[in-house]
Amino acid sequence: MKPLSDEKIIDSWKKNARQWGAAVQVGQIESREVVTNKAIVEAVLSCSPEAVADIGCGEGWLVRELARRITQVVGIDAVPGLIDQAKAAGGGDFFVASYEAIAHGAIKGLFDVVVCNFSLLGEESVQALFGAMPSLLKPGGVCIVQTLHPMVACGDLPYIDGWREGSWTGFGSEFIDPAPWYFRTLENWTSLFSDNGLRLLEIREPIHPKTQKPASIIFIGATAANNAMHATSA
Repeated sequence: MKPLSDEKIIDSWKKNARQWGAAVQVGQIESREVVTNKAIVEAVLSCSPEAVADIGCGEGWLVRELARRITQVVGIDAVPGLIDQAKAAGGGDFFVASYEAIAHGAIKGLFDVVVCNFSLLGEESVQALFGAMPSLLKPGGVCIVQTLHPMVACGDLPYIDGWREGSWTGFGSEFIDPAPWYFRTLENWTSLFSDNGLRLLEIREPIHPKTQKPASIIFIGATAANNAMHATSA
């Protein structure tokens, strides 16, 4: 297994599923508690959806939050240990499926919104998922992605696409073998939408109240049917 690869990401998360679930449960991740959790919930609800798929749902917190206000919410993750936690907590329907499997039709049904909240970490797997994104959405459906802001996440390294080593800095010693991740520039992120038939309608940059820097970036893209609707209303 290559140390910098999509396969290694899944391997690492399988090793840390229990630890991650515990960290989320106690609110250990400050930026999520202060900024980004609220930001992604607001982004999804702003679309007034009836059916939502959370791809890379982890232990299922976002599914449970959305299910309080939305009729149908489905959570999908490639890590069985995380889905086990999500099912145990309830609040939605949860399934194990890799992004490659989703791209090949593993998830049935169409959704008003597909949301990916800090869950697009790989290279080929993310490209495959985006290639299939229009087939997961109803006419006029919306894809929402929250991820690390490229200008902040880049750090002191060159601002170019490429694999980065992972880190559990800020987490406890129980976390092991950090997952690598594939860094994308802003241009790369926007191309993922436009190259796969999704028009970017909006980009949001939630600001952390302490640092006054972006805690994340949120992309909101729509299928062609929604594009046409916006063009008509304009």
